[in-house]
Amino acid sequence: MTTTLVDTHAHLASDSFAGDREEVLVRAADAGVSAILCVSETLAEAEEVLSLCEKHPLLKPAAGLYPEFAGLDAAEALVAFIRNYSAKLHAIGEVGLDYWLAKEDEEREVQREVLRRFIALGRELDLPLNIHSRSAGRHVIELLLENDARKIQLHAFDGKWSAAIPAVEAGFFFSVPPSIIHSRQKQKLVKQLPLSCLLLESDSPVLGPVPRERNEPANIVHSLQAVSDIKNIPLAEVRETVLANTLRLYPGILS
Repeated sequence: MTTTLVDTHAHLASDSFAGDREEVLVRAADAGVSAILCVSETLAEAEEVLSLCEKHPLLKPAAGLYPEFAGLDAAEALVAFIRNYSAKLHAIGEVGLDYWLAKEDEEREVQREVLRRFIALGRELDLPLNIHSRSAGRHVIELLLENDARKIQLHAFDGKWSAAIPAVEAGFFFSVPPSIIHSRQKQKLVKQLPLSCLLLESDSPVLGPVPRERNEPANIVHSLQAVSDIKNIPLAEVRETVLANTLRLYPGILS
């Protein structure tokens, strides 16, 4: 039997899917996707994600606060929500740092403090963190390590291999979006990263195989093929190893 696929980072609550979400999920299942970790960016979206996941068994909920919205009050409200619904959640995410958005030190320190709170919450509840780190890869890894973060997925990491090394040594995971097929940075990174730390993600509706076209979870087959090609490892071996990696971080995601 062909090993199943898991999309470890997607935004299925996005308005981009309002008109055809059912069809998108059918295409995902037809492509061999058995679970989609549905991340959120605000408290309101986290509530919507929980509702969606109750209707669609393929979807698995995560609750997070995108760095752009990461004020201390918003973080405290989301912390309370996550504590309340922790038994239903598979991850805290997406959360993290975004130094492309935050140019000033004051903004960046707010993002760092919010992330510290989510790291502590992840340890308290034994929930993985699904991490955003645009233009802040080295900084986010340093902060995670300084604060004893334990179960970590770095989604669509845009840093260099040298920045990633401490995360690999710490046992963190890196998820690969379909945009790898036209991203030299991601191709170079995946070539260096060990297969034992790789996951698949779509980041739907963005980071698809065709720039500026809506992405969807079925497209993680492109991520899978790219990893196989770049690392010169048979496709079946990549599928099996990536699934095993996924279940190490998210042991209940297929249940």
